[in-house]
Amino acid sequence: MPDSALDYLRGPDWRGVEQDLAWLERPGNHLLQLADTRYPPLLRQIPQPPPLLFVHGEPDSLRTPQLAIVGTRNPTPPGRETARHFAAHLAEGGLTITSGLALGIDAAAHQGALASGGRTIAVMGTSLDRVYPAKHRDLAHAIAESGALVSELPIGTAALAENFPRRNRLISGLALGVLVVEAAIQSGSLITARLALDQGREVFAIPGSIHNPLVKGCHALIRQGAKLVETATDILEELDALAAVITDEPAASSALAETASRLDEDYRQLLAAMGDGPVGVDLLVERCGLTAEAVSSMLLILELEGYATAVPGGLYCRLKP
Repeated sequence: MPDSALDYLRGPDWRGVEQDLAWLERPGNHLLQLADTRYPPLLRQIPQPPPLLFVHGEPDSLRTPQLAIVGTRNPTPPGRETARHFAAHLAEGGLTITSGLALGIDAAAHQGALASGGRTIAVMGTSLDRVYPAKHRDLAHAIAESGALVSELPIGTAALAENFPRRNRLISGLALGVLVVEAAIQSGSLITARLALDQGREVFAIPGSIHNPLVKGCHALIRQGAKLVETATDILEELDALAAVITDEPAASSALAETASRLDEDYRQLLAAMGDGPVGVDLLVERCGLTAEAVSSMLLILELEGYATAVPGGLYCRLKP
């Protein structure tokens, strides 16, 4: 432990401890110790993981496979919509969307996951007895209903600038990978991306117009080795295999396949239409009578669940009957 922590333990702030314990007595509040079986396994692997996690909501959501989505607080309308669309599409397939509850891209990611009926986690730069920014109070309550609000900061901690870069290591540490949507060169999102690389996580970035200053950070990440992302499938190609390898909990790694056990008739029909060789979306539309949009969405979920895979040429192959 660092000297500062040892010094504190010699003379604890007992008033602060009492505040924490009073908060813990309220419904929906949890305090996870590092050795707790509910503590997220990926976060335990990072350098100096927080010894305590304050959680409001569903602590089990922290053990699910997660993708972090981060970006600028002042996105363009297309950037906001892109974040919302990616979050919704990936959440539908079983990924939990993790972000920081900030204005802009963070909020769009949380909203997209919620709109699809998926799960999302907000990592806070304050303690959990307050919401920052205050305008996201309703969003925070919605997140906690099926996901969780998370902080390592003791009760009574205000919105201090130095705490937000600190919380970024938790955003990346909880997730299998980080997707950056619209980030300037000096964006705090690049801090999260660098932390993700240090933690051995995947980093994805969405490119854009060279005339848009809000994508220069994304382009810099791509030059440095981040995976260029154009569709959700680009992310799933990496995370589908990683989920079982990097997550040490069977319950978490199997969450990606949870929807697979509930495949309805349309999905079974689509699998049957794929046959035994590579096939394109247009041919599947013709065979199934579904729209191209519906087929593309269903293929994404089938990929996520390990029933199909994308191959070169924009084609798809069935992996399971």
